[in-house]
Amino acid sequence: MPSKYADILQRIHSALEASRAVFSRFTPGAIETEYKIGHDPVTEADRALDAVLRKELLREGEGWLSEESVDDPIRLQRSRVWVVDPLDGTREFVKGIPEFCVSIGFVENGRPVAGGIYNPATDETFLGSIDSSVIYNGNPSQPSQRTSLQGALVLASRSEVKRGEWKVFENAPFTIRPMGSVAYKLALVSAGLADITFTLTPKNEWDVVAGAALVQSAGGFVTTLEKTELTANRRDPLLSGLLACGPFLKDELLALVEPHLRVAEQTR
Repeated sequence: MPSKYADILQRIHSALEASRAVFSRFTPGAIETEYKIGHDPVTEADRALDAVLRKELLREGEGWLSEESVDDPIRLQRSRVWVVDPLDGTREFVKGIPEFCVSIGFVENGRPVAGGIYNPATDETFLGSIDSSVIYNGNPSQPSQRTSLQGALVLASRSEVKRGEWKVFENAPFTIRPMGSVAYKLALVSAGLADITFTLTPKNEWDVVAGAALVQSAGGFVTTLEKTELTANRRDPLLSGLLACGPFLKDELLALVEPHLRVAEQTR
């Protein structure tokens, strides 16, 4: 059966393709030099990407939440909303580390239902919706089928690792790989290229909505630190944190991070 989000997926695909042309105007890694001579190529790239995404994606009656746009509260009245980060992994983009991406999420009635992520440095595209699974570089994919944390590959935020926030997990039975761009990490988990990613520090909706939609579309597991489903298009887009993994790692992962979760008080 065709996806009910076929039109949305087509728009996401077109927007990711359009972003490819924008990225071709910049050389990751050469950007630090440009800063020194007074140019701000990151801002220029962000703005150009934001404009391209808006043109390709947004239709009458839909809401828009982007890291690069002034927030328009009209989105709170919309049932269908785009949540995008035109350039996730700015530090990596500047340094020429191939861990940055365009992140496009689509939310319906507060639920992330479709997403697309494109990493121009590695030429990887992830696209999916909750009723159509995930396509990775044109081929169907699935999340990790691993059943134990033993030997699992866990993608961690490079900046969180630098700050020492992952020291508590150093003796865990899995491999920790520091990486930029939370959106890209979630995309890799959705396609089974890593087993787990999580962050116990706050992230904005535009960082995680597309990736969370992809992990869930693939059949993986996503939860907030409060152990609730991720809901989006909230007035305050800042989330406490997020956990994502293959479907069979959920219980072990929750047990592992339980002592570290700042679970919101339950009012019963």
